[in-house]
Amino acid sequence: MFWTSYLLAVLAIVLAWPVPILLSRAQWPARSPFTAMLLWQAIGLAGGLSMIGAMLVYGLEPIGDNLLAGLGALAGMVLFNAPTTALGFWHLFALSAAALLTAHLVFTLLLTYYRIERQRRRHRELLALLASPSTDGPGTVVINHDSPVAYCLPGGARSVTVLSDGLMAALEPAELRAVLIHENAHLSQRHHLLLWAFAAWRQALPWLPTTRLAQEAVSSLIEMLADDVALKTESKATLIKAIAIVASGPSGVPASRVAFNGGAGLPSAADGIVDGGIQGASGGAGSAGTTASRVSRLLSPKDPLPAPLRALVLACCLLLLAVPTALLIVPGLLG
Repeated sequence: MFWTSYLLAVLAIVLAWPVPILLSRAQWPARSPFTAMLLWQAIGLAGGLSMIGAMLVYGLEPIGDNLLAGLGALAGMVLFNAPTTALGFWHLFALSAAALLTAHLVFTLLLTYYRIERQRRRHRELLALLASPSTDGPGTVVINHDSPVAYCLPGGARSVTVLSDGLMAALEPAELRAVLIHENAHLSQRHHLLLWAFAAWRQALPWLPTTRLAQEAVSSLIEMLADDVALKTESKATLIKAIAIVASGPSGVPASRVAFNGGAGLPSAADGIVDGGIQGASGGAGSAGTTASRVSRLLSPKDPLPAPLRALVLACCLLLLAVPTALLIVPGLLG
């Protein structure tokens, strides 16, 4: 397993640094946001698997010819007090690091989920007191606020889309429909699950460039995906005007509070604080850059990636997941 551990380590480094930087600077994701979303997920999963797998394989190298044999021998040591003299200091260190990193990632994922659910529960309690049902459809409520605000609060059957009085007064009926379709797309496509996973990943490994770039990219991509759903029934001019009106809200309401304008609803990966004060809502990056990218994409539309290129990206996704998995489970693949 000597070469396996080093190859996994190299793969982990490549996926942690140059690959996410290059992808974050690429122009094609805006042309096929769904394909780009899959690639970001593959990079994250393959990077984490390679990082943990490299340490695990290196640590088990003295006691097994492959991962399964090594884990069996390690289980014997732990359960039956077998001698551990075959494991040197660095092997024990690598195994401990792999175990700690795995526990840290799982714990952070669960902790982030708990915090988000607690925030959403408090948010629903506030909406029950302050919001009133909207005539624009079931699952839509209105809050008394002069600024144009629109966001969605995920929760399965309890999911709601929240609008403000200011938004409804500022938008024409077609523009309001575009906003509602956009927010409902976030809910129907379960974008909050992606935001949760990438927010937890960034919070667990804030020093890793991949986590920050991935969270920012995914937040922007889900806004583009929701825009694409709105464009199926509403015109580009209508959607652009709706985005512009929401983005032109008074300075008293941060742009990051407006989910339709890219408002975030997940805790900040750096400190766990909900961006912009919207607790548990769903939306995008909450930055002027995201809004500018969306408007630019609508004003200067480009053709989606050709089918062969999309197939190539999907093949890369499968390869990214298959390579570390094969290195870990196929006995004697590299010796």
